[in-house]
Amino acid sequence: MPAHAAAAVPQGFEAARPRILALHLPWLGTEVLCGGSLRLAGPVLTWHAVGNRRLVAAANPQAAALGLHPGQALGDAQAMVPAVGVHPHRPEGMAARLQELSLWALRIAPLVALDPPDGLLVNIAGTEGVLGREEAVLRRAVAGLARLGHAASGAVAGSAGAAMALARCGIPALVPPGEELAALAPLPVAALRPVGGELPHLALARLGLHRIGDLVAQPRGPLVRRFGAGLALALDRATGAAAEPFRSIRPVPDRHVAFDFEEPLITRAAIDIAAERLLVLLCARLAEEGRGLRRLLLRAHRADGGVQEVSAGLGQASRDPRHLARLLSPKLEALSPGFGFDRIALMAGETEPMAAVQSGLDGEDGRDALIALLDRVEQRLPAWRLRPRASHWPERAVERADPFSPMPALEDRIPEGWSPRLRPLRLLRRPERLEAMAVLPDDPPFRIRWRGTWFQVRAAEGPERLAPEWWRDRPGRPMRDYYRLEMADGRRFWICRAGEPSEGGWFLHGLMP
Repeated sequence: MPAHAAAAVPQGFEAARPRILALHLPWLGTEVLCGGSLRLAGPVLTWHAVGNRRLVAAANPQAAALGLHPGQALGDAQAMVPAVGVHPHRPEGMAARLQELSLWALRIAPLVALDPPDGLLVNIAGTEGVLGREEAVLRRAVAGLARLGHAASGAVAGSAGAAMALARCGIPALVPPGEELAALAPLPVAALRPVGGELPHLALARLGLHRIGDLVAQPRGPLVRRFGAGLALALDRATGAAAEPFRSIRPVPDRHVAFDFEEPLITRAAIDIAAERLLVLLCARLAEEGRGLRRLLLRAHRADGGVQEVSAGLGQASRDPRHLARLLSPKLEALSPGFGFDRIALMAGETEPMAAVQSGLDGEDGRDALIALLDRVEQRLPAWRLRPRASHWPERAVERADPFSPMPALEDRIPEGWSPRLRPLRLLRRPERLEAMAVLPDDPPFRIRWRGTWFQVRAAEGPERLAPEWWRDRPGRPMRDYYRLEMADGRRFWICRAGEPSEGGWFLHGLMP
């Protein structure tokens, strides 16, 4: 049974005033060495090469307690602590693990962004009714990362720059809206998030500007002229004076419902029941708002921090739980629960207005049944239909189209671009070469040889001459003469000669009905 059911995300959530939860993972560089374990055997550090120097890239808490720190020469670090464990730095491992943790953070709120190399940003605006107070959200997020083997510090503010600056300084602050500047003033300049390069904090320190408050007190013009616009922009974004784009790893869904479970779900039957109940909740909300969904996404969070996603697309907007359950059911086979799912979320990735439909009207039930069938087929196989195309070249006369797109009105006439002559129902993928014998150059052949066998022609019709489409074809493409032939054994061929009669080759292009 679900321990908590999250309500649907309110419409316009993404436009609400941001409240950013920043999570900083200070020891990520060494935690990835052992798969995210908080406990390493003694002091450990990683190193990387900068030019011809080898510098410390990251140190674990035990090494930091002994005075080792990033940027230190590797030789000095080993001289200070001879027993320190030394490993090559793994930036690709840090990036991969940060990406995995960003997917885990989707359980907090639908908008999550990366702050490389060791930070996560979560926009929790408008979620208080679902997640609780910001203090509780922050506490649960830090505790959840600890269960995954990562020490973290967090803070909440109205801007990503302010929240991450506080988190990197280890200050678990909850900054009220509009008070970002006061919270940032005592922090060191190095805590600002750089824009377009590294912050010149060493040059600023030589001028006596050690704190963010010192920067704010300076005239803006001289700072920009000397250190560039990036410093001013970083300061404005942190204080909320300038807007900052939030690049979420996933687009915010139109509607979102979720269940959290005290006991992780392992069996397929339990997962199916949870998905069906979520569908009922989601469809009820959509019905209240007069909308239907076109794309459905199920996100399953494993107890070990892994995240799995399955999706289903619809040709026509729907909010029928039974139909959606039939579409989603085969997708659930791909889920691997492992130690179990402790959270399952269901999202309407795309919705559109949908009026209430009265059942039983003439033609409606049959059309809806066909659309439902195509929806189920599309979950396993590509579905399409042919539609006319304005071209007299046979292989271009039709094209693939969305099976749900409206059919053109034929009105008992030949579609535009189609030949009035009888054509094969299906062309060969590659025309097959054959030999032909004819009396005169433009006469139809009286005998052909195909796949090593000679066939006597009983009846023939043609030629039908087709010129190349000069607006599409390459210059010099030969014309074609088509003939419809009936063999002595009853088979009917559609053959063509490409080029002039004296030099053209013969090909079988299709079989007539």
